[in-house]
Amino acid sequence: MAEPIILKDYIQYSPQSVVSKTLKQNPAGTITLFAFDAGQGLSEHSAPFDAFVQVIEGEGVFTVGGEEHNLMAGQFIIMPANVPHAVRAARKFKMLLTMLRA
Repeated sequence: MAEPIILKDYIQYSPQSVVSKTLKQNPAGTITLFAFDAGQGLSEHSAPFDAFVQVIEGEGVFTVGGEEHNLMAGQFIIMPANVPHAVRAARKFKMLLTMLRA
């Protein structure tokens, strides 16, 4: 049964860690919630699919194709397929990642 969820409350921070929680996964893509402690991040990588990322709390720094973007709660960025990107927490932050396979 469907229930409303408050995203920022659906995942908790863990000291010196990145926590992830998959909300939905199917052949069309995945929806994953992340919580980054301050100073934590994901090293540069690329993915074969477009990714929509929305910051839901705090502030994250996204490097996409060598260009740095500071995003705050309520902002989003689209990271194109096959373009190197990295993420780091300027301070604690939470984000929602939607990978689009189709």
